[in-house]
Amino acid sequence: MIRYERDDEGIVTLTMDDPTSGANTMNDLFRASMSETVDRLEAERDEIAGVVLTSAKKTFFAGGNLVDIQQVSPETAKEMFERVELLKAMMRRVEKFGKPVVAAINGAALGGGLELALACHRRIAVDDAKIKLGLPEVTLGLLPGGGGVTRLVRMLGIQEALMGWLLQGQQRNPAEAKAKGIIDELVPTREDLVPAAKQWIRDHKDDASVAVKPWDVKGYKIPGGTPKVPAFAANLPAFPANLVKQVKGSPIKAPRVIMAVAVEGSQVDFDTASRIESRGLTELAAGRESTAMIQAFFFDLQAINSGKLRPEGVEKRTVGKVGILGAGMMGAGIAHACATSGIDVVLKDVTIEGAEKGKSYTVGLLDKRVARGKMDAAKRDEVLARITPTIDAADFADVDVVIEAVFEDASLKEKVFKEVEAVVRPDVLLCSNTSTLPITGLQGFSSRPADFIGLHFFSPVDKMQLVEIIRGEQTSDEAAARAIDLVQQIRKIPIVVGDGRGFYTSRVFGTLIDEGVELVSEGVDPQVIERGATTAGFPAPPLAMLDEVSLTLTQHIRAEAAAAAEAAGQAMPATPAVEIINTMVDLGRKGRAAGAGFYDYPAGGPKVLWPELRPRWSKDTQIPRKDIQDRYLFRMALETAGCFEDGVLKDAPSANIGGIFGIGFPPHTGGPATFMTNYEGGLAGFVARANELADTYGERFRPSAWLQGRVAKGTLAD
Repeated sequence: MIRYERDDEGIVTLTMDDPTSGANTMNDLFRASMSETVDRLEAERDEIAGVVLTSAKKTFFAGGNLVDIQQVSPETAKEMFERVELLKAMMRRVEKFGKPVVAAINGAALGGGLELALACHRRIAVDDAKIKLGLPEVTLGLLPGGGGVTRLVRMLGIQEALMGWLLQGQQRNPAEAKAKGIIDELVPTREDLVPAAKQWIRDHKDDASVAVKPWDVKGYKIPGGTPKVPAFAANLPAFPANLVKQVKGSPIKAPRVIMAVAVEGSQVDFDTASRIESRGLTELAAGRESTAMIQAFFFDLQAINSGKLRPEGVEKRTVGKVGILGAGMMGAGIAHACATSGIDVVLKDVTIEGAEKGKSYTVGLLDKRVARGKMDAAKRDEVLARITPTIDAADFADVDVVIEAVFEDASLKEKVFKEVEAVVRPDVLLCSNTSTLPITGLQGFSSRPADFIGLHFFSPVDKMQLVEIIRGEQTSDEAAARAIDLVQQIRKIPIVVGDGRGFYTSRVFGTLIDEGVELVSEGVDPQVIERGATTAGFPAPPLAMLDEVSLTLTQHIRAEAAAAAEAAGQAMPATPAVEIINTMVDLGRKGRAAGAGFYDYPAGGPKVLWPELRPRWSKDTQIPRKDIQDRYLFRMALETAGCFEDGVLKDAPSANIGGIFGIGFPPHTGGPATFMTNYEGGLAGFVARANELADTYGERFRPSAWLQGRVAKGTLAD
């Protein structure tokens, strides 16, 4: 895997090029190759002037092998620890080789890739903004265990290492990394890399100090101090407090372990700190959190981004022009997403003032980018020129795709679609941005039901990465493929689900806010209700989220569902949660947009829980926090299982990524599907705990016969 070439000057170039993979990773082949390479370097040390480490791949080095890491268990943890220590020992031998070693970074160096570069004495990178450098292990429930924590703490100091690189897994381009002190030199092209590295070695051939790391020099002190320094020790108590604030009380483990490893490692010698780091990595790798997060943020995302959900045999198409019906917040947000991705947009509303207002949403967002130096005025004007406000359906004559984003009313959607279907080309893709109305029902009024599909964006569109694609009964494979292509063209994440009221995300999200209001009806203190969600890892608590979506919209969605149930000869019984929402609306407390809901929204200040909530409904009911957390998690997970049972969900990646990116299911769980299958005891353990909750809090927690039947298979998807 490592090509060894020594030139006449004694400079060795090591070129990493794994023949079994498209990227270099820390797999068994790398470990064996690295061992042989280090042995040879040390054997030939006297003939070597310096070493250049580079890559023949598009990337420099992709990091650890996540397939191997995900399989680590408490039973195999010792074996992993020993493997990590062996690999780090080889990197330490490179670091203490006695001759200068230069990393020539030609592409992305993330995780183990950057750690490998940090073990070198100098780092030179191509000045390409597309190249990413960083240690993103925390986003996978891990820590940088290849020397990343230990070396960054000694290079930058504890605080800068933690806040600047480790706790959030920030990724930076080479210029930014140079400004942060990680990269030493930039070159304009990849062809300049190795020559620049060799020249630096030539220029310093008489300076032995360049081949010695500062922390290997007696008396070296970590920048900013350690807990042994009184000034630093005085500020140390604020570190965990700030971390709790940063993760919003979430139980996610990796950031806490990273902080502990960094602080503890700063108080001992390098090699001891390195062992502490290895133990931290092993502890995390053997836990369920990393297993879940690797599944979601690597394997599931990779499956979606690689087109696994896209129907086969359909030629990929690029969209040049989109017509959007409705210039409210959703339509305006979709217009912004399309225009900033190079797509021309016709934005239609009932009045030209409304259409212009929709365009002004993009104006505001781009003006902020210009003010922050993220975009120049010419680029802003170019994007804005792509959006054409209109009231005339005839302007849709040459669009490739129609996206409807009007109010959740089937008759209104029918009206606007019939207007444009009479104008557009016969091959235009027809999309409805509905969040709850079944697509099959909407297809009923379309003249081209095979081309009709749901395209559910999330608000605010400029910040939310997910788009839920909903196939109706008559939606063709070609329409589904084209919808996926469009979503990826505007740089968002597509999941594909089947039809049904609320589809997947809205249906499951509804159970979270319903459970929050259910707890209000039981007399639990509202602050306890909200804190139970944030400490479970949700990005926001249920009553606050209900205010955001508005109580009246919740009423409207329920009314639509009740009407559909009645038409099917069924009934939707009233619940205590429904009664509370109705009471709140009657009191004029309709949500944040109305200025009052479960929270008050004082001008110029943060929102606060409505003081009348406690005297009206609280009964000092005491429920264990763990039970409150599980009630949220299990209600959503059980509804997710119901979506699999009903055929709305067919694959775990859509369930997991949709849950995390669309409706805020706690990321450290790996998403709703993985939460169930990765639960202690597997799916059987999940079902057992659900039955406990059902016995205590009601039949809504009782696992269905279908779900209990999946226990033997251990999975939800066939």
